[in-house]
Amino acid sequence: MKFLSRKATCNSHGQDSSYFLGWQEYEKNAYDEITNPSGIIQMGLAENQLSFDLLESWMANNPDAAGFKRNGQSIFRELALFQDYHGLPEFKNALVQFMSQIRGNKVTFDPSKLVLTAGATSASETLIFCLANPGEAFLLPTPYYPGFDRDLKWRTEVEIVPIHCSSSNNFIVTKSALEDAYQRAHKRNLKVKGVVITNPSNPLGTTSTREELDLLLDFVQDKNIHLISDEIYSGTVFNSSPNKFISVAQVLKDRNLADNSELSKRVHILYSLSKDLGLPGFRVGALYSNDDTVVSAATKMSSFGLISSQTQYLLSCMLSDQKFTSHYIVENQKRLKNRYDKIVSGLRNAGIGVLPSDAGLFCYVDMRHLLSSNTFEAEMELWKKILYQVKLNISPGAACHCTEPGWFRVCFANMSEDTLSLALQRIKDFVDSTKPGDESRGSSRSSRHSSRSVMSLTKKWVLRLSSNGHEPER
Repeated sequence: MKFLSRKATCNSHGQDSSYFLGWQEYEKNAYDEITNPSGIIQMGLAENQLSFDLLESWMANNPDAAGFKRNGQSIFRELALFQDYHGLPEFKNALVQFMSQIRGNKVTFDPSKLVLTAGATSASETLIFCLANPGEAFLLPTPYYPGFDRDLKWRTEVEIVPIHCSSSNNFIVTKSALEDAYQRAHKRNLKVKGVVITNPSNPLGTTSTREELDLLLDFVQDKNIHLISDEIYSGTVFNSSPNKFISVAQVLKDRNLADNSELSKRVHILYSLSKDLGLPGFRVGALYSNDDTVVSAATKMSSFGLISSQTQYLLSCMLSDQKFTSHYIVENQKRLKNRYDKIVSGLRNAGIGVLPSDAGLFCYVDMRHLLSSNTFEAEMELWKKILYQVKLNISPGAACHCTEPGWFRVCFANMSEDTLSLALQRIKDFVDSTKPGDESRGSSRSSRHSSRSVMSLTKKWVLRLSSNGHEPER
């Protein structure tokens, strides 16, 4: 160990979280309809597999793009040679056009302010490197995406201070919660550099209201800090009202704030094609900023993780086809809505409630009534039963830093409808066989104390689990 760096030997990556441990167990015993029908069904993967046929149909109808040709002539050599790390102009133009289209063309984006990265993980980390120094802090509403402990903290060495949100108001961010997190950071002598939100939310599947966004903008303006809006699920909004999703860019525009205003320069957007197009393997991420210095620095950093020229060319052709993208956006959201309705109906039939949501590839599920006590130890006990007995990999709320035990994130778009039906039947059978007594309502012990106990438990588990975990999912 003495010959290795501090980074190589530290244990701050988050790999020992139950979020990642569930992945490792799934990989040891993955469900397959034919070869392993009793295996674990993966419901911890926020992946969109519902609209591949639309993408494949476009590819079949556009062989030149797939074959790296332009006007029938091969451009393979052109794409295979040196790439400027600023990215292909035609791809950046097509990507900002697609981003505007998702937002109902209520806002436009300047391609010169867009920085391309190899996935949203890289975009998140790059932006943090640009905004903060080691030891400084960002505030994040809970529950939040477990991968942020890796993406935002591991190499940058910044701190995350949770903004504690409650199920009593469907986990909406409040002014008092923001102020509380800010004051807790200062008591720890942490300089707060900004707030990070996911809109739509991962793991909640909810979209931020205009009131929430106004509150956040007022807060960061008052504190003179940054706001990062992770909008990688912006194209997955499936509610019936058209264009319900409100980007922070739209709120800035409605406030008549110029792009060069002080507040606008401290608001930054993260995006990716991993969720909206279901292409996580293509590694396409981006960050957008009105701050020229941030864009310049991030562009230089992007040379450490570029998107291949071939990928950029193919997707520039696809996203430039507005007839296709218009159809895809509508049809994909329709399919997500149908799948969401199916899982909500199935869970309710099993006696399990779901937080009302309108976006994403998952739902936030309330299993508090199945706990043996109101503790995170009981949540971990229930999670282990669901993983090893029911054979479903779902993500416990503790992994998302939820302050209330008994909530789980359950994904529904990464499997066939038949597999989802089987998963719902398994969970119903489990609930039917479980007859908790009155004590299942739980105790009043501190959830934060319990959370520390859970982390101790998972660190013990990781010693017996393979360290070759997945790096989902952004």
